[in-house]
Amino acid sequence: MSGVGGGVELRDAFSADEKADVPPPRTLLTLAVLDYGDGDEEFTGGIREQLDVVTAWWSAEGSSTAFHQVPNPVLETRDDVEDFFRERKVRELGGQALVLFVTGHGLAGASRSHYLKLPGSVKNRKLATAVRTADVVAAALDSHAENVLVIVNACYAGQLASELTALYADIGQQRRETCRLDVLVTCGHDRPVQVRRFPTLLRGALHRLRTNAGVTTPHLSVGDFMAEFERGLRRGPERERHRLRQLVHSSSPLEPTPCIPNPGYRHDRESTGPGSAHGGGNTKDGYWLDRATGRTQDGDSGWYFRGRERLNRTLTTHLDGTRARGVLLVTGSAGSGKSAVLARAVVLSDPAYRNQPLCKAATEQVPAATVPPPGSVDAAVLARHQDASQVAAALLRALGETPAVPESAEDPVTCWSRQLVTHLRGRTGRVGVVLDGLDESEEADRIVSDVLGPLGEFCTARLPSQARGERRAAGERGAPRAAGEPGAPEAPGPADDAEGGSGGPGPAELSLLLGVRSSRPAAAAPADTCPDAQRGLLDLLRETFPSAEVERTDDEQSTADIAEYVTALLGDRSHPRAAHEAAALVARQVWPSFIDARLAGEQLKGDADPVHTVRQPEWQQMLGLGVRGLLRRDLALVAEEGLPADVAHALLRAAAFAEGSGVPWSVIWPAMAQTLLGRPLENWDEMIEKLLGSRLNGYLTHDHQDERRVYRPTHESLTEVLRAGTLLDDGGIA
Repeated sequence: MSGVGGGVELRDAFSADEKADVPPPRTLLTLAVLDYGDGDEEFTGGIREQLDVVTAWWSAEGSSTAFHQVPNPVLETRDDVEDFFRERKVRELGGQALVLFVTGHGLAGASRSHYLKLPGSVKNRKLATAVRTADVVAAALDSHAENVLVIVNACYAGQLASELTALYADIGQQRRETCRLDVLVTCGHDRPVQVRRFPTLLRGALHRLRTNAGVTTPHLSVGDFMAEFERGLRRGPERERHRLRQLVHSSSPLEPTPCIPNPGYRHDRESTGPGSAHGGGNTKDGYWLDRATGRTQDGDSGWYFRGRERLNRTLTTHLDGTRARGVLLVTGSAGSGKSAVLARAVVLSDPAYRNQPLCKAATEQVPAATVPPPGSVDAAVLARHQDASQVAAALLRALGETPAVPESAEDPVTCWSRQLVTHLRGRTGRVGVVLDGLDESEEADRIVSDVLGPLGEFCTARLPSQARGERRAAGERGAPRAAGEPGAPEAPGPADDAEGGSGGPGPAELSLLLGVRSSRPAAAAPADTCPDAQRGLLDLLRETFPSAEVERTDDEQSTADIAEYVTALLGDRSHPRAAHEAAALVARQVWPSFIDARLAGEQLKGDADPVHTVRQPEWQQMLGLGVRGLLRRDLALVAEEGLPADVAHALLRAAAFAEGSGVPWSVIWPAMAQTLLGRPLENWDEMIEKLLGSRLNGYLTHDHQDERRVYRPTHESLTEVLRAGTLLDDGGIA
């Protein structure tokens, strides 16, 4: 019989392979006394419930390697226990992980020893008719398994502490130092246990890990396991009575162990998709794919962004070798699609993702000259909320380098910037680098001056004399050679006389594509300039890279691109002309903001007459307010669906105020939202589930930080609106 999700196979542990003395990689043993023959059906039912939830946990979908579960033996006498260990060769069992769960009535001996009571045990004859629990635990700990976890759920199990401390010292030193050995008990030395308490708490932890814990690793640490278990306990005597206690641990409680699969783990298909080979620590969570496709919901398989043909051609020429080196600054006002253009290049150039149906559909609908070649982006890094050292390290990792360990008094930025330069000097050929979100970084000026600035030698046009000198440097060092000799310089050719010609091997030819927000210039101003007071970071970049090309995403031509985007969001309709007309109306009202267009398109999905809706005065007014107006309407709609507007607003604001990559669900998101709401609420987890299942999910994106799934607003402009906290100032939502 197969377990839930196929993670654990509930079969005899001795398959053909095992009979051939090939140990299973992971094994789950249960030693549970089901019936003491005293007619206590409540106890028997509780033990069965314990076995059910333990089986459910170790058969959790997402476990990367199946646990083999040995059927629970029928236990009547001490001989049955000894036969089980001997026949199953528990003491000789190997593999990557061994989990042993022991449950039944526990007995406390006068000698401070702990015993597992059996149906055949005789009062006052513990030594002969009961089983010393420490011996059972020691058999697992001293097996050949690389990682061992033992859980004992029996009365007075805390009394095992002194016994196990002594026995642990008898385990070989090499095993103690190289293997992960952990023992947990469910009560103290003088406490009985409630037979259904453990399964109730374990099932609660199982549910939380599958819903709101957000742990992103395939395995849990013992510390995480214990913390999630205890979240089901109230503070005070109850927690002290029923919390887990760790009696043996041979490594850090924060280090994940193969013995504890994470039942909430799911392999993210996007982790092997666009950007997965690039740096920044944030690409694997779908950032590039979200931006490139313009999708409005997590998991949406559509590609909605259209148009931008001229701009995409320009990006492609910077990546396909047409321009061997150079800097392209993609800039525009908030929400005008800077990240979308850059992300499109990252996604469509990713060889691992390019042949997947989504990318194929996107490339087949556009001119070939707008599609960058496979592998043309070597590194893609998101600078959002990163400082200069983090960006430098991310660039190194994306280029296949491990950041060096700085000297004790050395500045990491200086160290890693120098390493970047050294790497590019030793690398030949074209290198494509994309850096987005520079204006949202923690140290934008220093990133430009100390990290990007030194890269100028690889991305600025070289004089012909430089090109010839680099060719000569690439050959043998020594005295000048006569023409025709091996290694002699060639006569200058046409490529040497052309501006920027490289003429042969040398340092890397760097194409650097940077995304940065800037104010939109007045209509009469040149397209690549803006008022002095508002130039800021863009001006610094142009001073650092004087020959950089500047492309704006918020020119008037983008109105048509926004209309195409909204049309795609509205989808196939029986009257496509109505979709085009509605999209054009929206585009004129929200230009130059693709963010506003995205939110408006999401609201119009499924509308029977979108043209009529958009023409309504209240809709025109809402569109005129941008993100603020659209969010107010969505808050009103979710309130009708059972999610109070003020609660939803507090949850979104908590995500906006979160530092780093976002807010984790667990206990932190509810705590932050509670403070912002200003009134008590008991069912925060239920409210968060409703939020993530509602239209408001489109206002959030997710990421991974510190091995937790975290949430944040989809765009900085939305973050600013939420942090202001004035959406509900009029006392309600229209």
